This record gives sequence, C-alpha cells and structure tokens, in this order.
Amino acid sequence: MTDILPPLLLIGCGKMGGAMLAGWRERGLGQTFVVDPFAPGPIPGATLLRNPAEIPAGFAPAAVILATKPQEAPATLPAYARFGGSAVFVSIMAGKTVGFMQGLLGESAAVVRAMPNTPAAVRQGFTVACAGPGVSAAQRDLADTLLAATGEVDWVTEEALLDPVTAVSGGGPAYVFLLAELLEAAAVEQGIPPDLARRMARATVAGSGSLLAWSTEDAAQLRKNVTSPKGTTERALAVLMAQEAWPNAISRAIAAATARSRELAG
Repeated sequence: MTDILPPLLLIGCGKMGGAMLAGWRERGLGQTFVVDPFAPGPIPGATLLRNPAEIPAGFAPAAVILATKPQEAPATLPAYARFGGSAVFVSIMAGKTVGFMQGLLGESAAVVRAMPNTPAAVRQGFTVACAGPGVSAAQRDLADTLLAATGEVDWVTEEALLDPVTAVSGGGPAYVFLLAELLEAAAVEQGIPPDLARRMARATVAGSGSLLAWSTEDAAQLRKNVTSPKGTTERALAVLMAQEAWPNAISRAIAAATARSRELAG
C-alpha cells in the first residue's frame, strides 16, 4: 500500500512537471492542484486550474512545486507568496537562485532548489537539490520524497554547485542522445541500412547505460574492457580521445552550460 502524499500545488505541467506528477501518482496523490494555462487536461489524479486565482480559498499545500520556465518566474511567482508561511517551495527552474525566488515569494519563504533530468519520465532520473535557509527538517524530507519519486536524489549544501550540476546531469541526457544520433549517422555513412543503423545505435547506447548502472567498475575500466590492444575500438578511441577531440570538447561544453546557468540567475 502506498502512503498518500500531503496536499500539493504544482505550477507548470510540461515534460518535467508531468514526469514528476506521474511519479507522485504512483506514490499516492492526496489533494493536488496543477496550475498551467497551456496543459491540454484533464490531468489524472489532480485538478487542473488555468490561473492561480482559481485555487480554492482555504487550500493549504504542504509543498508548492515550481516547474514553470525560468523566464516566466518574475511574472508567475508572486501569486504564490501567500503560501510562504507553511509550504516548502521546491523549484526545478534552471539557474534561478534561492535568493532570487525569495525576492518574489518573500524573504521568509522556505525554498528548495533542485535540478532533475529527463530520465525522470521513466523513473530513472537523477536530481541534485539544495535547501535554502529556513527549510525545516520535515520540509527537506518532504522535498526528498517528492524528488525521489522519479529516481535518485542527492543533496549539496553549496548552492553554487547547482550550476555545474545543471550542465552535467541536467543537460547530460541531450549529450547522450546526440551520441546516439551521431552513431546512427556514421553507421549510415558506412553503408548500414538506416533502420538497422537507428536500432543498433539506440540499443548500443541504452545497453551501455544499463551496464554502467549495473557494474561496480568505473567508466574508465568499462571502456578498457571493450578495447582490445591494436583492435578496431582502440583505433576509434585514438580519434575520439585526442586532446582536441572529446576531452576538450566536453570540457568546453560543460563550461559553456555552467556559464549559461549562472546567467539565468539574473
């Protein structure tokens, strides 16, 4: 039997907000309202509202989950400041700091800033969270329960770490999907039929990810396990691991994404 979650208020029900809601539904939703002017609706297990004025008087959510777009925050968040006396605000907005959100919600608002990633849709997500000042132990536990409904959760005490976290795990699925995309294209270039190339690239990336998750060996050792001396994989890795290739490109990519996360804080 699942435990029923306390009353929740979800702001924004796009891909990530929807993935989180699906995970909570499996845990056992209590009274839940979703505010989203663009959601097609209806939403199983929750009541869809088009604007915050429709929230019933007297409704007291234990958590308000901020899953709206970062650029919409200045116009969106002030309407929910009234819940700052009791609810914990759990934000998954990229780049927006605890201080920024408290400026819109009230200085005493208890805010947890978190960065999940899209494998949350299949309950294989990874989320890193940071509790702002004034977040109680019970509120942190509730935030952990909500975030854990979509996968693994870890916590940091230094909020600035969420910028590189956003670059690595938040954007990481896109980099993995790009690898599958490029493997497929390269296979076609070598004469493999497109359908086979697609299935082979996707299965290779997905299977390798499963092996990585299952194995106790680190990624470097798993790479070495595939690489026979003077073989085909070694020849390919000589190209990919040249300093100007993947090592430099990945480093620059993560640095660029981290910088962009910091820019979004304003």
